[in-house]
Amino acid sequence: MKLPRNVNGDAAVKTLRRFGFVSARQTGSHHIMRNAAGRTVVVPMHRPIKPGTLGSLIRQAGLTVEQFIEEL
Repeated sequence: MKLPRNVNGDAAVKTLRRFGFVSARQTGSHHIMRNAAGRTVVVPMHRPIKPGTLGSLIRQAGLTVEQFIEEL
């Protein structure tokens, strides 16, 4: 499945929260999020997030593109 090209940082953070991630801290324009399993994901608060960056963010979270889009 193709990655969406209109996802901004706020939408990505909200979606990751639905999967159990919480904001650990914010450094500049980047949210650092962690889940109970110890996975760390850095979300840039850009508009929009580039497709390659979004794909990397989804892989870091241990999700599939389909799961991410479904919760978006």
